[in-house]
Amino acid sequence: MKRYIYIILLATLSALPAASYACTSAIIPGWATPDGRPLLWKHRDTGTLDNRLEHFKGEKYAFVGLVNSPSEGGEVWIGSNTAGFAIMNTASYCLKDDDVPACDMDREGFLMYRALEICATLEDFEHFLDTLSRPMGVEANFGCIDAFGGAAYYETDNDGWFKRDVDAMQEGYCVVTNFSVTGRPEDWKGVERFRTADAVMARQSRSEGRFDDMSPYFLMDSLSRSYEHQGDSLFIPRYITSSSVAIRGVKEGESADKSVIYTALGYPDCSVMIPVPVSEEDHIPACLRKGSGTMNCEACDFSLSLKYSYIFREGRNGPTDFTHTEELAECACKAEKRIRRPFERLFDSFSRGRIDAETYAEKYDRISEKWMNIIYKEFDTYHN
Repeated sequence: MKRYIYIILLATLSALPAASYACTSAIIPGWATPDGRPLLWKHRDTGTLDNRLEHFKGEKYAFVGLVNSPSEGGEVWIGSNTAGFAIMNTASYCLKDDDVPACDMDREGFLMYRALEICATLEDFEHFLDTLSRPMGVEANFGCIDAFGGAAYYETDNDGWFKRDVDAMQEGYCVVTNFSVTGRPEDWKGVERFRTADAVMARQSRSEGRFDDMSPYFLMDSLSRSYEHQGDSLFIPRYITSSSVAIRGVKEGESADKSVIYTALGYPDCSVMIPVPVSEEDHIPACLRKGSGTMNCEACDFSLSLKYSYIFREGRNGPTDFTHTEELAECACKAEKRIRRPFERLFDSFSRGRIDAETYAEKYDRISEKWMNIIYKEFDTYHN
């Protein structure tokens, strides 16, 4: 039955016009990934191009989240907490059927911040949604994973929510852009990016829904840095792209301190995906946090400077200069490899119990100090 519904969904999408709206996302449950850990990915498109990471001490749980720069506080756009619960959102444009004014909407960032403070499981999140005062002030698809095998999208409006259980989907993944399957089909947005991302994921997945190669880096290279498109549709990376973030959760029954948030700030082709442990203590590298005397972070500022200088000459849906796009992406991939190798060796030692959490954190802090220098070196031709 689930497969039949999915085929109907794709058939419906093929009849809809392309549209240009924000954010592309995917969830891959742990049973479908090579290492058994779920993935939550968000390619963020927004008018706020400056973002950074921040560590928070929440009411019940500490968490790491993506915030705007500058941030007015209390909002997160994707994040993961020390209980192994992670959440992100994409805007939806087909659910709202009430007269709640615009000034009382757009509460998604506040909702996610609060969820990261108090939720450990999907059940906690569902209870949280049920107990929020109405109207909730949201029209969105919230994607969540937890440390107990949970993986789902929640199509949520001012009055209620509908759960799409990704863990039960035999495809082994779910792509969501800017429409909700329970919403009005005539108002579905982001259909073209759904088609593109779904095609990439379908090619990569085996017939039984599992992936031989699936990681934050695959999502970055194959989706956030991809200029593949379906028919006359638009690319996934666009002028308004501000970041690409993937959260690698934990296996069912595994300690939640093995969660990692992989963050590429700025424009994907000139941005480097950097892993950050989700911990009770703050271990965000200096290049991803706000700097001295500024609300912005160094990694995002660097990426945006390259974007404006070499890729875009004006705001538009695709790059102005594809030659520089390819060359910059090659630099980014080289930097990622130099960052990835020592981190994955360190993480492997931690996950296998060869080192304890304190040693893992200490060694992480030492290797992460060098990462911005690695990025500068790989982009040396463009940076100078």
